[in-house]
Amino acid sequence: MSGLVTGMPEAAYHAHPALSVSGAKKLLPPYCPAIYKYERDNGQPPKAAFDFGHAAHSLVLGVGEPVVVVDAPNWMTKAAKEQRDVARAAGQVPVLAAEWKQIEGMAAAIKAHPIASALLDPQHGTPEVSLFWDDEQHGIQRRGRLDWLPDATDGRRLVADFKTCGSAEPGAIRKAVANYGYHQQAAWYLDGLEALDLGDAAFLFIFQEKTAPYLVTVVELDPEALAIGRGLNDRAMQVFAECTATDTWPSYTSDVELISLPGWATREYAA
Repeated sequence: MSGLVTGMPEAAYHAHPALSVSGAKKLLPPYCPAIYKYERDNGQPPKAAFDFGHAAHSLVLGVGEPVVVVDAPNWMTKAAKEQRDVARAAGQVPVLAAEWKQIEGMAAAIKAHPIASALLDPQHGTPEVSLFWDDEQHGIQRRGRLDWLPDATDGRRLVADFKTCGSAEPGAIRKAVANYGYHQQAAWYLDGLEALDLGDAAFLFIFQEKTAPYLVTVVELDPEALAIGRGLNDRAMQVFAECTATDTWPSYTSDVELISLPGWATREYAA
């Protein structure tokens, strides 16, 4: 498979054997190929944080799995847990009533933001577009799933990705980019857009806080960040190609490691 696919169910996309950027991250430290292989074969366990993010994406982007609002203060009661589990089993996204109120506030803040609302204008783009392309350099197939693909224009396509976060302050965003590999994601998707001849494009992130007043910051990563992300992706693809060829998915190390204390612990003892 190669090209653009719209309307592809999320489960079908994640089941596809092509390498995604989230998989690429799991092939490199602090993870390892064994973790990538296990999650590929078994999936990841559901988490409340994932449900919140999926529900926010569904309302903001206008597409996604159905959301079920559970009228409970938390997930501690048996009844709330049962409703949550039934919803997940049916392919739905369960959220608490208070969380849904947050998400509605977030969606309203996105619509009121002049840049974010323009980037996600439902009259000029398509949500949840899957990309598949062949990487001849590494002999593998790659995939990505865009939150939003804007319609073609005479200028650059401004492709946006929506992220919920604790803080949309630029300094906090810099840390989040490094911690969660968003520079790898941006470089990966730009590669896909180029491979599929979708024209000159910029990849932007819409970061939004999950608490009122649901502040929004739109960012574009600089060339150095993209170069570092692309270098990490290249390393991950080399690992993937080798592991696939040998059907060997190693752990962190196969040797006995000599471990030192962290620098802070050594300095604390010396003091």
